[in-house]
Amino acid sequence: MPTISVKRDALFAALGKSYTDEEFQELCFEFGLELDEVTTEKQMLIKEQGDQAGTGVSEEILYRIDIPANRYDLLCLEGLVNGILVFQGKREPPVYKTTKYEDCNSLHLTPATAQIRPYAVAAVLKGVSFTKESYDSFIDLQDKLHQNICRKRTLVAIGTHDLDTIQGPFVYDALPPNEIKFKALNQTKELTASELMELYSSHAQLKQYLNIIKDSPVYPVIKDKNGVVLSMPPIINGDHSKITLNTKNVFIECTATDLTKAIIVLDTIVCMFSEYCTNKYEVQQCKVFAPDGTYELYPQMQYREELVNVDKANGYIGISESGSQLATLLSRMCLSATCDRDALRVRVPPTRHDVIHACDLYEDIAIAYGYNRIPRVAARGAAAGAQCALSKLSEQLRHECARAGYTEALTFTLCSRDDIASKLGLKIEDVPAVHISNPKTLEFQVVRTVLLPGLLKTLAANKKMPLPLKLFEISDVVIKDETAETGARNERRVCAVYCGRAAGFQFVHGLLDRVCAMLRLPWHQELGYYLRQCEDPAYFPGRCAEVTLQGRVIGKIGVIHPNVLTAFELTNPCSAVEINIEPFV
Repeated sequence: MPTISVKRDALFAALGKSYTDEEFQELCFEFGLELDEVTTEKQMLIKEQGDQAGTGVSEEILYRIDIPANRYDLLCLEGLVNGILVFQGKREPPVYKTTKYEDCNSLHLTPATAQIRPYAVAAVLKGVSFTKESYDSFIDLQDKLHQNICRKRTLVAIGTHDLDTIQGPFVYDALPPNEIKFKALNQTKELTASELMELYSSHAQLKQYLNIIKDSPVYPVIKDKNGVVLSMPPIINGDHSKITLNTKNVFIECTATDLTKAIIVLDTIVCMFSEYCTNKYEVQQCKVFAPDGTYELYPQMQYREELVNVDKANGYIGISESGSQLATLLSRMCLSATCDRDALRVRVPPTRHDVIHACDLYEDIAIAYGYNRIPRVAARGAAAGAQCALSKLSEQLRHECARAGYTEALTFTLCSRDDIASKLGLKIEDVPAVHISNPKTLEFQVVRTVLLPGLLKTLAANKKMPLPLKLFEISDVVIKDETAETGARNERRVCAVYCGRAAGFQFVHGLLDRVCAMLRLPWHQELGYYLRQCEDPAYFPGRCAEVTLQGRVIGKIGVIHPNVLTAFELTNPCSAVEINIEPFV
């Protein structure tokens, strides 16, 4: 959940009212937010960097407010103030408009961009009047979006430029690093892209973004018609077109690997800061040409309509309000609504990209109504909560294995094909394994069908530890099963391994006996548990047995085969037992 810091006095001035900390905390709760902390910039720096960092830093009081991760419209002071004032009924929801594009501000994508960041969108804010506070908020919103929906610039990178210092149309291209040369933001001389990457490799903020494009043969770059570089996304903007307090016209571009996210980001920025334009809440569109010559107009700033059933809304929330009252509640959440018989027509603005389903509208109705006002009612059915029987048995077995001197391990659910097949003397075709369709690494190709390989790898990683090593694990394996609804089923198992100077079969056998004794199972071929000799390539010939429960096979026990030990890089003999514990439930 992102957290924004706003100056208390500036916030109260914008809201037109002062609050105590408790009153504002209550207001945040009613609006669906949380006042996380009341602090100062000095206190924050001291906490992060020590006592010396606070010297000369402002002691103006800051409110740190937790914002829902999908409410991008609340990530800046402007959006927060607008949302609260509309919620309080002191302001009508803004109506955002687009104006006709100018051909000189179009953005043209080249075919080369498909190699690295294939999408771009753009917009223009005309007649902007920045103050120091609104300028800082403009920059801070970009940072918050970069960390949140933009996923640290991997999905979207935002560039803002002083339109009066550059000339369109603009070109979005991808070039080899040595062919890109410009003066980056706050630098004193021109550097090539390769030199900039080297320069920023030790930069506190920018170094985290370098890997996004570092290994690419081409880097993205945006230029104006005179060849002036605006930015090299997602790393840095050019110094030539940087925004200042005197900037009046702002050109905004977003390059992306996800077009939907880029549209959301652009809509959010222009909606929040169009209130500073000469024509309030008005944004100029830009033509963005694809490599094939077709174009789209951005920002789209689309209003869309959703229908909500009044009875369903009341039923899901647990209230009984008229359609007109529900429409009023939605209007308090910046969602203009009208009642049409038994349905609500809700107009979703471009700032509310978080609304994707009727459930989101039900939630906003509940927030506006007030969670504390929803009447408490007794549950229609009585039920007693209890721990799942299988989970309870698993916990009890963990305690018994630990008391027997075994150390619990927790290994990966995914493993390589070799781990469950060739290393155990089997063919992968004969193993009922669930395969990963697009594995990112050879270590994680399939879902494990047995627990034994994970414990053997754990032993191999701890060969320096003194012998004997006694490990156990109680976890799920996944078995391919055509009769199951999903084509596979989970199976809870316990596996224990003993590794020492000798194989120690008697130790794992003793653990099995202890577990069965605690489960009140007698040693009996028909009525309890029993061992029946078998052969398995993972175990030494003549030293392997099936574990049966009332005649049904539930696992195996034996001395690990030397070939298996070699495959897992083990030099000491081992014994193991692995059984399915679900039949015990």
